[in-house]
Amino acid sequence: MSTTTATLLISCPDQRGLVAKIANFIYANGGNIIHADQHTDFSAGLFLTRIEWQLAGFNLPKDLIGPAFNAIAQPLGAKWELHFSDSVPRIAIWVSRQDHCLYDLIWRHRAKEFTAEIPLIISNHPHLKVAADQFGMDFHHIPITKENKPEQEAKQLELLHQYKIDLVVLAKYMQIVSADFIAKFPQIINIHHSFLPAFVGANPYHRAFERGVKIIGATSHYVTTDLDAGPIIEQDVVRVSHRDEVEDLVRKGKDLERVVLARAVRLHLQNRVLVYGNRTVVFE
Repeated sequence: MSTTTATLLISCPDQRGLVAKIANFIYANGGNIIHADQHTDFSAGLFLTRIEWQLAGFNLPKDLIGPAFNAIAQPLGAKWELHFSDSVPRIAIWVSRQDHCLYDLIWRHRAKEFTAEIPLIISNHPHLKVAADQFGMDFHHIPITKENKPEQEAKQLELLHQYKIDLVVLAKYMQIVSADFIAKFPQIINIHHSFLPAFVGANPYHRAFERGVKIIGATSHYVTTDLDAGPIIEQDVVRVSHRDEVEDLVRKGKDLERVVLARAVRLHLQNRVLVYGNRTVVFE
């Protein structure tokens, strides 16, 4: 889309007239709505919506849209986010030894499948520096042990501020991010196989093979202090059969991880994910 747009993500207690009030705010200021989607979670008593409009001809400058809408949102008890399509997010990819998700994100970025900058790769191992060098990205090797974790996470946080990072993507980063780090930088997306919680720890594909599973999957979610239990953005599955060996399960699992992580990152960057509690609404 050539014209700049603004997007509001809103959640608030369900009540009459919400759609009219939000749409009227945009109409009254000369905006043209181009996308609108909504969902009511009756069990939670919440109204959730995503609304996007063109800024061409809109009466309010960007810096006044938020304060003006807040005057409407406060009486409604609403939580809201405002995003602009011409704002380009900056991503840091964190990796360990596995490279399949890293290369997939880089290639999709180069193919312009999503709009972002990827200036930084951080790893607790040195092995994937070759990928950063190949694509002109800065690489920082920050090894993590139980003893040095607070000190090393402080270095990671400093790098995120230095590079003005908006989103961290854990592309098979095989370390637990501490609660203290998450409190300081909560915008983190993770990817993992969907054998959890049945097959935890090392070699889950081997144990799944021994159990004779019939489907395998992948899950991408926001990172919270509850390990691998944050709000889910995207999932997918593929069937396996008795003919598949462990290597086939690993291959199929990696394929899913690539695709599911890419979808989750794209949805996040397009401001289509609204988190409430430990759940998400994904406006596709």
